[in-house]
Amino acid sequence: MSLLEAILLAIVEGLTEFLPISSTGHMIITAAFAQMKADNFFKMFIVAIQLGAILSVVVLYWKRFFQSLDFYFKLIVAFIPAAVLGLLLKKHIDVLLERVDVVAIALLLGGIILLFVDKWFAKNELNQSQTTQDINYKTAFIIGCFQCISMIPGVSRSASTIIGGLTQNLNRKVAAEFSFFLAVPTMFAATAKSVWDVKEDFLNQTQEQWILFLVGNVVAFVVAMLAIKFFIGILTKHGFKVFGWYRIAIGIILLSLIIGGYSLEML
Repeated sequence: MSLLEAILLAIVEGLTEFLPISSTGHMIITAAFAQMKADNFFKMFIVAIQLGAILSVVVLYWKRFFQSLDFYFKLIVAFIPAAVLGLLLKKHIDVLLERVDVVAIALLLGGIILLFVDKWFAKNELNQSQTTQDINYKTAFIIGCFQCISMIPGVSRSASTIIGGLTQNLNRKVAAEFSFFLAVPTMFAATAKSVWDVKEDFLNQTQEQWILFLVGNVVAFVVAMLAIKFFIGILTKHGFKVFGWYRIAIGIILLSLIIGGYSLEML
């Protein structure tokens, strides 16, 4: 992987991690079009640079992230379903990370769902006095179960957890903020597991590869901070439709290329 490829993937990660359009899916698409090599380092890199995105949440929500122990227990409860399922299905998930067709279908179907989300949960917006402190353990667990759906590349962790919150009568802003907070333990654990699985390769990396990790996380951090502010503004004012139409367009384009015989497989 070259430095330019690392920066490109980090920009994509930072832009898409907290938007309901699937960061993993977009990195797979980017890698396929750029004909990047889908080796162990690539798979580890696209997970490890999530650390930069994690830090952006902690920095932006510094005062609100460091809350009561009760709040952290709720995050743990929400994190457990994905942790268990992730450990059980990791090998299958790794295989899907090379499937652009899976990403295309997930983007298309997810986009169609997003077109109707605002209408389905319109009454939730009547309660604007909610905060993440109002979330109970049952709600946290249900949101965590929705997060498991995002293990399919192209689904979007952000979209699945926000919709999970909406089903529990949270308004869009609170559901999105809890999704951001839940990303911290989820992505940290995913990174730790990814590194642990290839710990010997990770520890024996070249100086060039360590630089790629460092640059990737710094770029992802900066871009993610800007993306979060953008997303909250768009979500509060306009809802999910714009992201739904975007997903549908990308999904149709990808499926058309695949059906037309254009190779979108990584090397």
